[in-house]
Amino acid sequence: MPETSSSPFSSIEEALIRIKQGEMVVVVDDENRENEGDLTLAAEKVTPEAINFMATHGRGLICVALEGSLLDKLQIPLMVKENSSPFETAFCISVEARSGTTTGISAADRSTTIQTLIDPRSKAYDFVKPGHTFPLRAKPGGVLMRTGQTEASVDLARLAGCHPSGVICEIMNTDGTMARLPQLINFCQQHQLLMVTVADLVAYRLSKEPLVKHLMTEDKVTHWGIVQIHHFESLLDGGKHLAMVVGDLSTSQEPLVRVHLETIPDDLFHGGSSANSFGLALDYLKNEGAGVLVYLRRHAKTQGVIQESLVPPISMSDKDIGVGAQILRHLGISNMRLLARKETKYRGLKGFGLSITRVELFK
Repeated sequence: MPETSSSPFSSIEEALIRIKQGEMVVVVDDENRENEGDLTLAAEKVTPEAINFMATHGRGLICVALEGSLLDKLQIPLMVKENSSPFETAFCISVEARSGTTTGISAADRSTTIQTLIDPRSKAYDFVKPGHTFPLRAKPGGVLMRTGQTEASVDLARLAGCHPSGVICEIMNTDGTMARLPQLINFCQQHQLLMVTVADLVAYRLSKEPLVKHLMTEDKVTHWGIVQIHHFESLLDGGKHLAMVVGDLSTSQEPLVRVHLETIPDDLFHGGSSANSFGLALDYLKNEGAGVLVYLRRHAKTQGVIQESLVPPISMSDKDIGVGAQILRHLGISNMRLLARKETKYRGLKGFGLSITRVELFK
């Protein structure tokens, strides 16, 4: 671990270098999720020695995270049709390489199976089921759609220029309990491994990758005057979002900005009287003379979207922040005054080239 920083976590850039070099890193997820650390390796870099290290020092279940298209090609289905596990880890039927293995459980055999899984020449016939290697099906969109170790390993491998697949193993203590952050710090120091968080990987991707596409612009005559409405589409889930521009943004170096998450009852029935409504925000923008309201809709393909949209969101997700930030940058905004109900800090805005100069509260 680097000794130049007080943080036990390394940057994603540093981790990608290690991954590309064929080394493992430890990936830690959120304390409100599984709260664990996984040894993570690009699948194309797997060796019998790496599998043995995971089995000996990681002690958890060794799995290989793969994209759905590859699993479909190899006809490796999910283990169950209805996933009832708390975090919906997408386990598939375990497999073994048909050739080049014996019992299937040895480090060499599992390494061979993983290498065969990502070999572009492999076909469904090249595997027997069940086996001793456990494929996991990563969600499309990676950690931007599911903040799991499965998706993190695939994202790290892809971002490092490797085949988009990863080998992961949970880290357990010698007494059989799960290793938490204090033990993981010691583990990384002992084995000279870098440690990164899924949250940092999310922030890295949000700041580096396009998340929205501008569809069209139209002018609408409204109660607030002529409002220029920009229509955007999310490249992650196809969701449609709006940016409503009041006045001329070029007249302000720090325009007033409000980011609003869709909540059907407030949006439809409270009009301009509720601090939750976009109507009140537009009142503020009109009085200001210029500003932007970014209206983020819930994903229309989400099951039960109407029920979900009836519940006010507790807070913005990293994905919400990333989408909103890229919309603002498309409009040419870099410095802004944020209109909000309470003082709130948004991490990672600097990576988008955005700065909040002041927070102005609803009165």
